Amino acid sequence: MDSTKKLIPLAALQHYAFCPRQCALIHNHQLWAENWHTAKGQLLHERVDRGEPETRKDIRFERSVSVHAPSLRLTGKLDLLEINSVENTLIPVEYKKGKSKVDDCDRIQVCAQAMCLEEMLGVEISDGAIWYWQTKRREKIELTEKLRKRTRGVIEAVGELFDNESLPKAVFMRACNNCSLLDLCEPKVSQADRSVGYIEAIFKDDYEKTTK
Repeated sequence: MDSTKKLIPLAALQHYAFCPRQCALIHNHQLWAENWHTAKGQLLHERVDRGEPETRKDIRFERSVSVHAPSLRLTGKLDLLEINSVENTLIPVEYKKGKSKVDDCDRIQVCAQAMCLEEMLGVEISDGAIWYWQTKRREKIELTEKLRKRTRGVIEAVGELFDNESLPKAVFMRACNNCSLLDLCEPKVSQADRSVGYIEAIFKDDYEKTTK
């Protein structure tokens, strides 16, 4: 890996899979805003991170585990890692505040976590899991080749986004209403409106300078 290139946080993959523009605003432009959804998510992760390691029925539970995969430019932390000493398996577990989604944005994050563990430890991981706070249910994630291919594609796309420091065009969708960056992103404002507003601002600035 080129040491001059920016590392990709695991969370950025979920952000990109959900919305490339959101990913760019957060990770390229360092913009963030809180709302009810982000506050609930933060509370959940704080509860998980505070938990102490423990062992129950031959399974070791390690919390807030740092991982990385230099070949993929990935870095981040696992909410929980389950280590089964009998079956000799590792299962990364991600905690989410909502419920299971139709798309793969959450599953991609878990798959990337497993890929980090595989590179670090030289092991093969077949499954991950997501625990959803809203439904109080755990979803098993099969790390199929299809999901791995999709994850590698998102990793590559985020890498290009970081390298180019680009900002994808805003596209409004229903999920935008729950995004904490809604007011900063302004997805309902068309590109033409943005251009007109930018030009008007320039002319206004020039006019004020000449009249002072």
